[in-house]
Amino acid sequence: MPVHPTSQPLWELDSVTKRFAGIVANDRISLRIHAGEIHGLMGENGCGKSTLIKMLSGAHQPDEGRILRLGAVTSLPTPTAAREAGVSTVFQEFSLVPHLSVAENIYLGRWPKKGARVDWAAMRAGATRVLGEMAIAIDPDSTVSSLSVAEQQMVEIAKALASEATLLILDEPTTALGLTEIARLHELLRRLKAKGVAILYISHRLDEVVDLVDTVTVLKEGKVAASAEESVVSIPFIVKVMVGEVGEHYPKEHNATSEIVLSVRNLTTASRVRGVSFDLRRGEVLGLGGVLGSGRTETARALFGLDPHLSGEVIWKGRPVSFKSPREAIAAGFALVPENRKFDGLFFNFAGFPNLSAASLDRLGQHGLISLAREAETGRRMIADLAITPAAESKTVGFLSGGNQQKIVIGRWLFANAELFILDEPTQGIDIGAKIAVYQLINGLTRAGKSVILISSDHDELIAMADRIAIIAHGQITAIRPASEVQKTDLVLAAGLGAAEEAA
Repeated sequence: MPVHPTSQPLWELDSVTKRFAGIVANDRISLRIHAGEIHGLMGENGCGKSTLIKMLSGAHQPDEGRILRLGAVTSLPTPTAAREAGVSTVFQEFSLVPHLSVAENIYLGRWPKKGARVDWAAMRAGATRVLGEMAIAIDPDSTVSSLSVAEQQMVEIAKALASEATLLILDEPTTALGLTEIARLHELLRRLKAKGVAILYISHRLDEVVDLVDTVTVLKEGKVAASAEESVVSIPFIVKVMVGEVGEHYPKEHNATSEIVLSVRNLTTASRVRGVSFDLRRGEVLGLGGVLGSGRTETARALFGLDPHLSGEVIWKGRPVSFKSPREAIAAGFALVPENRKFDGLFFNFAGFPNLSAASLDRLGQHGLISLAREAETGRRMIADLAITPAAESKTVGFLSGGNQQKIVIGRWLFANAELFILDEPTQGIDIGAKIAVYQLINGLTRAGKSVILISSDHDELIAMADRIAIIAHGQITAIRPASEVQKTDLVLAAGLGAAEEAA
């Protein structure tokens, strides 16, 4: 139920409609946001969330309907007008200038002046005040490029607060954050709420939404599927409204055999991997649990030939291997779905077919020539098998949803006949329907005798979808247990160990 059912909303969308080339992105959407409220905005990719927040941010104008502030009809013709009205949006893609200082970024576009000159002392003092109010220890003189992703996220929010925003819109703010950083962000948002700031919070991570928000609005196919007044803030309710009855949220199959296909002993690299040892069985999903920087991703990079081994042994199907490059790993049957598909996993200037075939070009022709007809034939079959949108045949992948993009990255390795799939945050930034599709793909892999190493910061997902979990802290595996014997508190304690080391 809403926090302020009888008070006047701070901001309100009244039957707002937005069309693009005849396609209705938002269809008569009504939404009320109160001061001192954290309001969750949920829905699958393509449901209209981005269009809605861009109208509140002044980037788009409604074709029909009204936007009201404290009951008065308001026009937000530009992002500048929206900021002046008290709306500040932190998008998933940061808008920071890396080579400028934190203070310069916080006041970007509105640096304080003393006459015709920039008042550097006032800028630094203002940045120090805002950061102090947020209770975060970031030096305002530091260059943004020297900060961690979590710290950059806080600078984005500091920009919003320095503009005296009364409505803070956060679009997938925890995508690149670990458990400790998420907890700090949520603590900050609760403090802002207590000061009367209205917060519109968009995230695909249902557990954190349910833990944080006061009320939720769910969109589906451009319409309000459940308003704040009728929504229950619970995962089963939100999932049901978004995608209908889907059965198990985590449709886990147990296909592990006793055959060991990969043995890693005392693997050490120059990047956070310090004596990692484990075995992986055919048909098994081995989860790697830990925080950002614990060594999870670095272990994946070492196995895939991206980071050289300083010492240790890797035995693949009974034979020692030491890959000097990803090409060698791919040839041996290894696949990597990277944490950041946008920068490391996809070719955004290509459509679906070239992205699907990128790891197997030698199978599409001979003498260095690629058969585009064979690529298209294989690509169409893969798109159909993985239920990828048919638009992937002609559209570049940047225009596809996150779920379809992730399916294409996984499909690339299916096409390459990979046998070991390393999945690093495979459901990061995708909606619940696409997550379930990825889980079903994992089941299909293990059913076919493939093996999976699953890295995930979503504790529920890791425990539900893994057969065993290896807990990593300080670049070492501290324990390997059946997933059924791992509690979320075990992973939280591992996260605490990682945080303690970073602080040391």
